[in-house]
Amino acid sequence: MSYDAILVMSFGGPRGPDEVLPFMENVVRGRNVPRERLIAVSAHYAHFDGVSPINARTDEQVRGLEAELAANGPELPIYLGNRFWHPMLPETLRRMKADGVTRALAIKTSAFSSYSGCRAYQDDLARALEEVGEGAPAVDVVRPFYNHPGYVETCEGRLAEAIAELGVERPRVLFSAHSIPRAQADGCDYVDQLEELAAMLAARVPIGPHRVVFQSRSGPPQVPWLEPDVNDALREIAAEDPGAAVVVAPFGFVADHMEVVWDLDHEARATAEELGLRMVRARAANDHPRFVRMLGELIRERLDPGAPRAALGDRGPRPEPCRPGCCPSGRPAGPPRGRP
Repeated sequence: MSYDAILVMSFGGPRGPDEVLPFMENVVRGRNVPRERLIAVSAHYAHFDGVSPINARTDEQVRGLEAELAANGPELPIYLGNRFWHPMLPETLRRMKADGVTRALAIKTSAFSSYSGCRAYQDDLARALEEVGEGAPAVDVVRPFYNHPGYVETCEGRLAEAIAELGVERPRVLFSAHSIPRAQADGCDYVDQLEELAAMLAARVPIGPHRVVFQSRSGPPQVPWLEPDVNDALREIAAEDPGAAVVVAPFGFVADHMEVVWDLDHEARATAEELGLRMVRARAANDHPRFVRMLGELIRERLDPGAPRAALGDRGPRPEPCRPGCCPSGRPAGPPRGRP
């Protein structure tokens, strides 16, 4: 297979105070979300001058990938297209069309298989291609990479950094990921993938008791979502081991965006301090050199259909393309918080 461009698909986020509410409206469009809820969540951006951290982190990842491809190939232009804020996917695809791009390989800024982390990206891409219409480039999408050696090694490095910062041998570790409705989780391998990554990291890095926890839940309280919430897990640790040292590792995310820096650095940290726990939050992949090199490896493997697909653990590489009907939406109880 040959490609003439790379498309990085991200969530997008506001770049100033005037963009916050329009961005939130894009995220929840077509869903019955009270405006008061949007305003309440939008207020978190005031702590960051209305700028989402995802923008700088994604820009760094794109620049890192540009350097990686310049050094190791293939030398292809990289385009950024977001789902919910500019440059949005239809804008980017129109620009690619105008530039003469005929076939592109897309990378999702999401490592795991789930509706919101995989299928929703592909559905939005399909709608954007339909909107652009005749002459739009064909786009293939790289596989989920949660168990690629490059992602596992990146998370291993980030976990070791956090333990060194904490200065405690074998601390407790909470591996955090975005909660999703159980109806969605039942139709995909999301939880199994998170558990597998956590087990691989526990085998590589000396840590104490650990578990997978969830964060950033939204939706009516009567609808089941994945648990335990990170704050509830911290309370359980404080009851079992007062004054414990804890690393919260948000490896369900590939960048330190709003749901990481607010929900963990602000809310979870406040919970830990209230409980008398010592907490350090590990950084997400961001532009870690091994993560950036992995993106290049995922691109290069697609150039050779016979090349081995690297994967650690027992589940093997994810199929390319995803099987029809994978990661169904279930019956989502409400919108994602939409705060990257």
